[in-house]
Amino acid sequence: MKKSLLYRRPVWLLLVLILTESHAQLYSSAELDKQYDLILQNPSVQIEATEAINLLYNYKFAEADKEFRWLKYRYPNHPMPHFLMGLAEWWKIVPNTENTSYDNRLLAHLDSCIVLAEKLYDQKENKVEPAFFLAAAYAFKGRLYSERKMWTKATFAGKNALKYLDRSKGSSDLSPELLFGDGIYNYYAEWIPKEYPLLKSILLFFPKGNKQLGTMQLEQVSNNAFYTRVEARYFLLQIYSMENEYGKAYDMAKYMWQTFPDNPYFERYFCRSAFVTGHRVEAEQASRNILDKINRGLPGYEGVSGRNAAYVLAYYHHLYYHDLDAAREYYQQAINFSVQTNSLNAGYYVSSLLGLGKIAEAQKNREEAQRYYKLALDKSDRKSSQHSDAKKALDNMKKARREDRRGGRK
Repeated sequence: MKKSLLYRRPVWLLLVLILTESHAQLYSSAELDKQYDLILQNPSVQIEATEAINLLYNYKFAEADKEFRWLKYRYPNHPMPHFLMGLAEWWKIVPNTENTSYDNRLLAHLDSCIVLAEKLYDQKENKVEPAFFLAAAYAFKGRLYSERKMWTKATFAGKNALKYLDRSKGSSDLSPELLFGDGIYNYYAEWIPKEYPLLKSILLFFPKGNKQLGTMQLEQVSNNAFYTRVEARYFLLQIYSMENEYGKAYDMAKYMWQTFPDNPYFERYFCRSAFVTGHRVEAEQASRNILDKINRGLPGYEGVSGRNAAYVLAYYHHLYYHDLDAAREYYQQAINFSVQTNSLNAGYYVSSLLGLGKIAEAQKNREEAQRYYKLALDKSDRKSSQHSDAKKALDNMKKARREDRRGGRK
């Protein structure tokens, strides 16, 4: 997979020259900045930021950090560099949101972004850009706090994000970027009360949402925004899956993985959506890629992606290739990754137990099969199909043993 040409500094420098040549003279960075009221609309900044953001989303964090530090040197009093550095810390968390080791650095960058944006907000007549960064930084704080089940802090951050989002309404300068906040809010303000009824009382203090409108807004952002395009697609992948729009999830995940081939989140979603939609060859290849990258220690490739990939390969070897030895090995890998990530109630763990039980039963090892089924019954949600499958399997084994005893008496 070839890297984007924008990864190569000479190319973007050439583009800057082309852009500035059209003004009949070459401008210095400072002179070019004066032509744009908003730094985010400065084409040279957009080109530099694009290179850095592409590196970030492709999990080349060290290279991206060099670009962010250059932007910080060039704009020491602007919130953008700190926000982008915080975004990098967030994407280190994304593959496994249980990982708290990056929380403090993320919060430190977001707090620095907020301090600088507040100063800019007080100083500038055009408050759209600082309001955008204030809304974005508070939104990311709320995002992290909600992952950590810190609901009071998440609510406070969310109210601040909405406040600054409202203050930038009506401006066309960053309208596609600002629509991102509207889309996220509209979808999740309706979704959260249904999925988490205990949070209904908190959401009484917020405006009502609209899932359909939120999805449409995020789709607009994913096609038209500059800075928030990838973030919109990140959320759309989750939304399409939650809404059972697996075809859309597959198309989006495939495109994002092809664009950022070393992003573990996008590759994992591509693997899952290809599996669910019946694209066997692609799902199998993605699974092998993921396990290989875990073995090579690539950034972000760890147990959460591993349990997904191992289960997909186990499923195919068990039910498609009928290679029980390989299937058993991959089911065990999925279980090991689940233990490693402390996710013993996850679907892949329970399904792998059921798979091992079926293999043991097929090989006439009833004691081992019973042990796997009992463990699956214990770890599965009582309302899930996996719980029913485990119970049914155990009942069938009891029935088979009774029939064996009757046959022995005869």
